[in-house]
Amino acid sequence: MKTKNKIITEHLVLQYSDGTESLKDISLNIPENSISVLFGPAGGGKSTYLRVLNRLNDLANVTKVAGKVQLCSESGDCLDILDPNLDVTSLRRRVGMVFARPVVLPMSIRQNLTYGLEIAGERNRNRLNEAVERSLKQAALWEEVQDRLDDPAVDLSGGQQQRLCIARSLALEPEVLLLDEPTSGLDPISTGKVEASLQELKKSYTIILVPHSVQQAARAADYAAFFLQGELIEYAPGKKIFTNPAVQRTADYVEGRFG
Repeated sequence: MKTKNKIITEHLVLQYSDGTESLKDISLNIPENSISVLFGPAGGGKSTYLRVLNRLNDLANVTKVAGKVQLCSESGDCLDILDPNLDVTSLRRRVGMVFARPVVLPMSIRQNLTYGLEIAGERNRNRLNEAVERSLKQAALWEEVQDRLDDPAVDLSGGQQQRLCIARSLALEPEVLLLDEPTSGLDPISTGKVEASLQELKKSYTIILVPHSVQQAARAADYAAFFLQGELIEYAPGKKIFTNPAVQRTADYVEGRFG
């Protein structure tokens, strides 16, 4: 069965006000229900591309954005993410994002998860409780916090806080989950739990991950895209790109010759 594309990017260009061209003619299709990894040296454009997908670059000093970026639904209808008249709040419900550093709200664990739903108008207590349990289980955190949901979220460990941030995004049931180095500050055990949960989550969500190392990229990737100085150098299934890349610059980076 042919894989459907969840995100279609054609000739995307992005330039900042200082003249820096962060993305140079990026064309990239992200398949649904998969983990697509964006890897490469710092400054390559990986995080910028993630921010394009839920319009966080609206908050930056961007002077030029060109090309086409579409978010496609099950029915095949595609939304123009770059449309200036787009309801950005609605887009961010469909495309959630988790950053490298966990930022929990100064509330209880439970309230961290229900806050977004309540802002969106959900008042049914049973549905809120169901969302809390579902999202915590999806983020591999339920077993650790189910008896302390009314404790302050800041009391959680760093690894638990990061998984809570993932759960908070999942509580809104987005279609796409963007993860920008979500385990960069975590210990190996917490990192393993996050990586294991991603393998389960891809059954229900499309995941785009900027990993904190080439090793993590190789472990997690169904598909992988190598970014270098704003260019997309190579995009292929993960197993191929990390064992038999088609481009020498990809091979040099994977094998540690630069980076």
